Amino acid sequence: MEKEFYTINELAEITGFTTRSLRNFIQMGHLEGEKVDGIWQFSAEQIGSFIENPNVAPGIKSKNNSVVYDFMADANKKENQLCCIFDLILSADERKECSDYFCKAVNNCGNKSAKMKLEMKGENVRVILSGPEDFVKDTIDGWYK
Repeated sequence: MEKEFYTINELAEITGFTTRSLRNFIQMGHLEGEKVDGIWQFSAEQIGSFIENPNVAPGIKSKNNSVVYDFMADANKKENQLCCIFDLILSADERKECSDYFCKAVNNCGNKSAKMKLEMKGENVRVILSGPEDFVKDTIDGWYK
């Protein structure tokens, strides 16, 4: 079953922005959402519009690139780690499925070193996934099954 709404914490994981920054984007009108029982909720369409906003996209790109740079800079890892970048060309429905799948994978991983970033521009989706070797391999295998 596909997820209908994302919380502000899940959006922070997707974008790399802090929840405080996301609240600032809401106040500036760059991010639309709905507060339900005191909790911000965002649809996939609202997230897509936010990510593609020209005022927001450069910050997201910078956050995404930092995942790769941080991975490369850490020469003292305590376990085998992988960092993968892949570019996908997806329909609107597939983009939502992609976002749902990778968010769920990272949220259910239980390992704080697992990271995922999405960058969307039209049909193009860039996924950056890093973390424990088994998690990254299994997550990518799961996407392609």
